[in-house]
Amino acid sequence: MALAHPVLLVNDGLKAIGIDFAHIIGVPNALHVVYAWVVMLLLIVLSIIVRGRLKLVPGTLQNIFETIIGGLEDFVVANIGEDGRAVFPVLCVIFVFIWPCNLFGLIPGMDAPTANVNTNSAMAIFLFMYYNYIGIKRWGFKYVKHFMGPMAVLAPLMILLELISHFARPLSLTLRLFGNIKGEEIVLVLMFTLAPILGTLPMYFLFMLAKTIQAFIFFMLGMIYLKGALEHAH
Repeated sequence: MALAHPVLLVNDGLKAIGIDFAHIIGVPNALHVVYAWVVMLLLIVLSIIVRGRLKLVPGTLQNIFETIIGGLEDFVVANIGEDGRAVFPVLCVIFVFIWPCNLFGLIPGMDAPTANVNTNSAMAIFLFMYYNYIGIKRWGFKYVKHFMGPMAVLAPLMILLELISHFARPLSLTLRLFGNIKGEEIVLVLMFTLAPILGTLPMYFLFMLAKTIQAFIFFMLGMIYLKGALEHAH
């Protein structure tokens, strides 16, 4: 990432005032944590601003938030049903957090927290635990039927296959997001080296779309997992 962003503004700013974040938390190369906190702080400030300016006739910022959140909620309810409203807040937070995290990598002097496998694995593990918690909360011990398949005679084999499939989900979520975001930033650096302006500018707009899609894919897969946990086992 030093090649992608020779000057990392937040990190260098902290060091300028005598704060070494990696030394404080005892984790070397923890820039992804710094930038994840910057994204969280930005979202908190924006949410407070929007909350304090709620109007019957919304302003620009309120319109943006209502469009994003309302659109995502409609999408979840259309796919899961009314049960989706209960789990929507978690899904919404996942998207709203990942999206700016992805875009931060396109800002000169910033870094994308999701270009680090640790950030993505934390979100993937949380999502894995959350959808299984929802399934157990909804069905109790009967939740095990989701792993047994449609025929009792195949239950032992299906349980093994389903367990492998479910435990592979956090790994899949982690590597998919990490690979795409990191890969895009590497390509951006190469394009900037080979063609500083003409080659890089179009890629910026393309990667903005790609990073938005990656955030939506993570959100959508989480919705699919939750839908499976909420549905009756067949």
